[in-house]
Amino acid sequence: MQGLHLIADLHGCACDARWLTDAVALGAACVQAVRAAGLTPVGKLLHGFEPTAAGPGGVTATVLLAESHLCVHTWPEQRAVTLDVYVCNFSGDRSAAAEQLMGTLLALFQPAHAERHALRRGGVLSVTTA
Repeated sequence: MQGLHLIADLHGCACDARWLTDAVALGAACVQAVRAAGLTPVGKLLHGFEPTAAGPGGVTATVLLAESHLCVHTWPEQRAVTLDVYVCNFSGDRSAAAEQLMGTLLALFQPAHAERHALRRGGVLSVTTA
């Protein structure tokens, strides 16, 4: 379960509004970004929310990776996005690919401000037998 978990809260996104409201377009961009980073998409689930009195509905886009997952949630009425990228490093270090994927998504959404966090997950366990 060793891996790298990257999360980011994006504020003041100056991107084209479709990236915040169009589930199909965002899903395609996410899969393209995953592939460009050298990761393997194995499935995706997209959901567009209905508009409310506050404004247009946002999107939840999840891409399942052979290496783990990418999740994107948008709030168009706030020009905000949350990103979640996790890659496991079981058969090789994919940290650079996770960072590239996060960088591509940051460039897509063009936030005025981004709060980013990285968590190294798991560790190498040393097992001894008696």
